[in-house]
Amino acid sequence: MDLLSKKIVFIDIDGTLTTPDGKVPSSAKQAIRTARQNGHLMYLCTGRSKPEIISSILEIGFDGIIGAGGGYIEVNNELVHHQTMPEQSVRKIVDYFHQHEIGYYLESNDGLFGSDNCEEVIRQRVTNGIDKNSEAYKHADAEFHWFYQLLDMYRGKAIDYGNVNKISFISNQHQPFEEISNKFGEAFTMYRTTVAQFGPESGEIAVKGVDKYKAVKYVLNVLQIPREQSMAYGDGNNDIKMFEAVHYGVAMENATDDLKKVAREITTKAEDDGIMHSFKRHHLL
Repeated sequence: MDLLSKKIVFIDIDGTLTTPDGKVPSSAKQAIRTARQNGHLMYLCTGRSKPEIISSILEIGFDGIIGAGGGYIEVNNELVHHQTMPEQSVRKIVDYFHQHEIGYYLESNDGLFGSDNCEEVIRQRVTNGIDKNSEAYKHADAEFHWFYQLLDMYRGKAIDYGNVNKISFISNQHQPFEEISNKFGEAFTMYRTTVAQFGPESGEIAVKGVDKYKAVKYVLNVLQIPREQSMAYGDGNNDIKMFEAVHYGVAMENATDDLKKVAREITTKAEDDGIMHSFKRHHLL
């Protein structure tokens, strides 16, 4: 293939690559593998930190990873950029969350470290208002099994507080997002409700100046690929920055209204083979 027709594609994970139960449809796996065989580059671009990008996703095969919302960048299996939160700040935030009994988890490249009440708080939140004996309850809870397993895997392991990419917290009726944001928003970027099921007062605390825009620009620069050859797929508000960095942004049918406004195209949901249909339209397959 000539260099000008080669595309680099940045793909978000949750709600874009995966269905609501966290699975990747076989159509998307096949589309990504075929596009790579055809000479196009495929990059994950996600808010997840490295340990949250589980093997069932990695084994699809990618040319690189943007993780932690832009704080972690791998190109051809080589770590080229990693930005962490200051250790002292992490300890302060953890103390504050303990004091107010807020469920949280630290995202680092060493693992995913949840507070003692993290799993319990998430379970309560995602099944809130659903009858315990119903199928809907089982389904809502099952959506996060992979996440509970990750928390279990790292439970009790030593935490390097100097290697934390970002901190996520779950809705707590006594401590609204605004209050947490007022306390830590001067030193950090605050994202509200990045995981809808975690509730309206949930959020993320991230390093200032880290976002998907800067990370995508960094990768394009390292690889010397013109912006005109770049595409991105996403569904959330944190993908707006990613769309601004590329030539052509594709929003999923389930995307937020804000993202759809800046998208050049809207494709069907993951479970309706949205990635494959769009790849075909753009002759990547």
